[in-house]
Amino acid sequence: MKNSISLACLAIVFGCCQTPVGAEESEKWLRLAPESFKKHVDYFNRMEPETQVQAVSNAESWKWIASSIPFFECPQDNFEEIYYFRWWSLRKHIRETPSGYAFTEFLVPRSYADQHNMISCALGHHIMEARWIRSNDYLNQYIHLWFRGNHGEPMAKLHKYSSWAPFAIWQKYLVDHDRDYVVNLLPDLDREYGFWQTEHLRPDKLYWQYDVRDGMEEQISGSRIAKNGRPTINSYMPGNAKAIREIARLANHSELEETYREKGEFQQKLLLEKLWNPKSQFFETVYEDGTFADVREQTGYLPWYFDLALPKHDVAWDMTRDEKGFLAPFGLTTAERSHPKFRSHGCCKCEWDGAVWPFATSQTLTAMANRLQSGDSPHLDRGQYFQHLKLYVESQYYRGRPYIGEYLDEVTGYWLKGDQERSKYYNHSTFADLVITGLVGLRPRSDDKIEINPLLPENTWDWFCLDGVSYHGHLITVQWDKNGERYQTGTGLQVYVDGRLVGRSPSLSRIEVAMSE
Repeated sequence: MKNSISLACLAIVFGCCQTPVGAEESEKWLRLAPESFKKHVDYFNRMEPETQVQAVSNAESWKWIASSIPFFECPQDNFEEIYYFRWWSLRKHIRETPSGYAFTEFLVPRSYADQHNMISCALGHHIMEARWIRSNDYLNQYIHLWFRGNHGEPMAKLHKYSSWAPFAIWQKYLVDHDRDYVVNLLPDLDREYGFWQTEHLRPDKLYWQYDVRDGMEEQISGSRIAKNGRPTINSYMPGNAKAIREIARLANHSELEETYREKGEFQQKLLLEKLWNPKSQFFETVYEDGTFADVREQTGYLPWYFDLALPKHDVAWDMTRDEKGFLAPFGLTTAERSHPKFRSHGCCKCEWDGAVWPFATSQTLTAMANRLQSGDSPHLDRGQYFQHLKLYVESQYYRGRPYIGEYLDEVTGYWLKGDQERSKYYNHSTFADLVITGLVGLRPRSDDKIEINPLLPENTWDWFCLDGVSYHGHLITVQWDKNGERYQTGTGLQVYVDGRLVGRSPSLSRIEVAMSE
């Protein structure tokens, strides 16, 4: 029997077990004044003519933002500006289709997209970012469209690119706690995993992928024809297995839970054994003949995105401090800068052989945050995270205005397709998620506890506030006020649930508190 569901039934089938916070309640519990941030949206609307309009126009953008996003303020103007710019830009990509909402990657039509101009390459990023929108409608319908929009079957181009969508869907659940929705998707995610297992498993049990089908064409280690074992898909698959295991547990499906526990542990073991190059101290691509590509590429940080690496592998993070490694004036390069083939063969097309790509930057910063928030390491510190997040912020300008595009020169910051219409507002990375889960440190969980583990270094900002975060059907505020002068509610780090103080710390340190306390 097919999983076909009409749009008329969507609200019933995918009804949230936690009712989203209504506008009146949210306004009552907000600690910041939303109107104070309208200036950002007014400026963005004035920057240039609106050439592409989808579900929410520029004229409607402030109304949408005011009712949809967590608010954020801090003393560093460019951080705050880019935070609102990225939400304003994401809103441009919401598209109404006959089968529900979708998110596009490019605003202009692309020949390799499907009939709704959807491309599955950044699907994981779309879910990770948009899970913080207060309304579940956008993501619920978008995910449903990808997995069941073809007469109950997956869209034809869902598998054109490798993906961590099942993992991201579980991460969405950790925010909205919509059990009915995620459990209903379990058969689809099981089938999704089975497709890759059938079509992309090598005899050595590594998964293979072409670099172009990772959305990472022209990598130094890459190929459009060879079945290389890449850190991308070999991290995505055990990450997806872990997520499906958790969803099966939630569904009380013990047999499927055990199956995916075994799959995840097996693929993690294989990743650690076969893709870790002890010579370079890095996770690398493995060619068809079993040899290493002998190049460090930013994809080697993906095991930490899914909590797959071990402490002994932390030495790889040293390369993010090294100008011969990945550290450049405008961000993290996609290949190590000292390699003889750095930016040698991808010029002017798609340069995953060294140029800075926000897709990879946001993956690596998520991975870095995961490692830092799981425990101390001699190879990483909060200053490192903030440095790279700051570079990411600084890179998102073009001709003096906020901008997000495809990729940029690592030394000059020049966006390499900046004047092309296709590159503008490129929806191919995350940013708000990095601020919320990394910098501020709200770590989504499956239980009814709130965990705050901020990565802002001490003595960097005297204050910040993340306000109006929809989480488990409640509204969360995280506030830092070093001297107590900004918010007049005392000093230190404070956590509020529905306007009620539930936890505090005198310093920027980890807080774990039950929402009912």
